[in-house]
Amino acid sequence: VQLQASGGGLVHAGASLKLSCTISGRTSSRSVMGWFRQAPGKEREFVAAISWSDDRLYYADSVKGRFTISRDNAKNAIYLQMGSLKPEDTAVYYCAVAPLGPIGVIITTNRPYKHWGQGTQVTVSS
Repeated sequence: VQLQASGGGLVHAGASLKLSCTISGRTSSRSVMGWFRQAPGKEREFVAAISWSDDRLYYADSVKGRFTISRDNAKNAIYLQMGSLKPEDTAVYYCAVAPLGPIGVIITTNRPYKHWGQGTQVTVSS
């Protein structure tokens, strides 16, 4: 499984940006696809996740109400629509796949995710 993230850029605070992640290779119907981010000097943190086959959504508290995760199964892609961006949203954003799904794991942590994209930089200026 390979992932390719795109859509990052430099925006002003309050702006919107949409990230895309295309997924190649076979994905299980149990899979959960997620977005994580890592700011300079900080650990990678969970942002949002979506199950591949049903409507389960997961969001970090810091992005609830501002970010929306979605998927397009036909295109093998997931998206992260980011709104009301803040300077603290500045980070490299990574998409990832948890192939065994959310059962028995904490889907908001790194461990269940076995495949990762290369990351796309999002910079929000004040």
